[in-house]
Amino acid sequence: MRGSPGRGKSASTSRRKPFSCFAAFNPPSQHQDLEGRQPRIQLRPIQEHNEPREAEKDARNERCSPDRDFRPGVGRLAAAPCHVCSGVQSQPLKQRQAAVLSFMKKQAKKEQKEVEEEGLCCCEYVNRHGERSHIATCCCDCEDLDDACDRFFKREPQKPESLSQIATVVSDRIRVPWLWGGAQKLDLSIVPPLILLPALLHLAALHFLLGIVVLMALPGLVLWYYYFTHRKKGRTLFFLSLALFSLAYMYYLFIWEVLPRGDVGRVELVAVTSGVILTLLALLHTKRDPGVVRLDNDDVHSTVTYYAPLPDRDSSFNAGRQEVSQTAASRAGSTEQEGAELESSRRNWCSVCRVVRPPRAGHCRICGVCVLRLDHHCVWINNCVGQANHRSFLLTLVFFLFTSLYGISLALQSVCPRQNVLTALLYCPGVYNQYSTALCFTCAWYSSMVTGGLLHLLLVQLINISHNVTEREARAALREKTARSAYWGLVVDTGVYTQGLRGNWSEFISMGDKLKPASPADLV
Repeated sequence: MRGSPGRGKSASTSRRKPFSCFAAFNPPSQHQDLEGRQPRIQLRPIQEHNEPREAEKDARNERCSPDRDFRPGVGRLAAAPCHVCSGVQSQPLKQRQAAVLSFMKKQAKKEQKEVEEEGLCCCEYVNRHGERSHIATCCCDCEDLDDACDRFFKREPQKPESLSQIATVVSDRIRVPWLWGGAQKLDLSIVPPLILLPALLHLAALHFLLGIVVLMALPGLVLWYYYFTHRKKGRTLFFLSLALFSLAYMYYLFIWEVLPRGDVGRVELVAVTSGVILTLLALLHTKRDPGVVRLDNDDVHSTVTYYAPLPDRDSSFNAGRQEVSQTAASRAGSTEQEGAELESSRRNWCSVCRVVRPPRAGHCRICGVCVLRLDHHCVWINNCVGQANHRSFLLTLVFFLFTSLYGISLALQSVCPRQNVLTALLYCPGVYNQYSTALCFTCAWYSSMVTGGLLHLLLVQLINISHNVTEREARAALREKTARSAYWGLVVDTGVYTQGLRGNWSEFISMGDKLKPASPADLV
């Protein structure tokens, strides 16, 4: 079919095969005729409509690859862009590649959703590539691990990203069978506390010298891991799992080691159990929304100023001078006000969350959100402490400290009955003669160390609330030297939001009631 579609045949009788959105043509140098006319595009069918859907998907992925140049006439074959690529054809190459890659990621998420809707058994899961897999194949088909092993046995240097890729693959394949939604991913950061804490405490109970070494090394290990994760600004479940497992393990030893000695009655048991339950309930409430700053439609439209038309006046009245002067003054005042609001919005604008932060709100680089009245990011709860959960966070500390102090006193009275509770931690003769008493004494020391750290945190919180200052504001004021500090920086008073002791505590108690409930439109 060398001629035009209407040459030699009528338009009604000429029939063609169906074409897809991709049509290839040859370079113009191969099809110029003797008269020097423009080259005629030679179309040929690439995909028939009755071919399988898998073939169309493969052809679309091949022609819409980010490395393909969409300019016609380049190379042996040049493909006309489809509906995905036509919108980014005029953009630079990197932007086109990013657009096509985002489209492919959306397609992968769509396929993953379809796989999840089909249903997974308790041992199946969808891996990070969007493919269905099984927990029994956790050691199969790992190219990164094979390459690292080959380089190790050949004594070749490892790739810089090989260890991180292996860690990503291992963390993705370690799963726990689950009845609903397939096997669930297990965070590796919760494993060390479950193994190291009982092992170290049992090791410290063998001899008092080992106990001194372990109890001195344990805070060092925790601080090292804290600064290691804090430098990367990443979220981790290590500290939350350590706190929960410490509470659970201390309660377990209280039930199985202290209670059978007969020195603890039912009232004491009920008090300790109630304290543990109240601590967990308060912690569960603290883990909720800390007060994330959400997009408000009123704030979005508040920057648009609507001017009403001037009223009709007689132009001969005072030659129009009074009207013009009043209009200019009003417009100047509105312009100054708008400039102040615009400057405030620019200063409080968060480029990450793309929202205007209210006063005292801050952006958490670990959680990646802006929080109302942000106090700090607490690693022990793996969440931010803000306006919505600050009261429950303080209540969690109070419940935990009272429960811990009461449990420590009961344990020391049981293993050191002849000593005073205040001096039993420092001097308890014969406590290492029996392994069970030595284990209870070691756990009492460990609980005392944890209680001391949380007591310091509670004291700092009480002082900050009394001065109506958040931990974030206190650190910024100390860094900029704009606040009064006392007792080696323990007491920091900025003097900006303080309303007196009674007013500050009244504002703290009632600040959670001022939050607006999140609407369904804000959650989209």
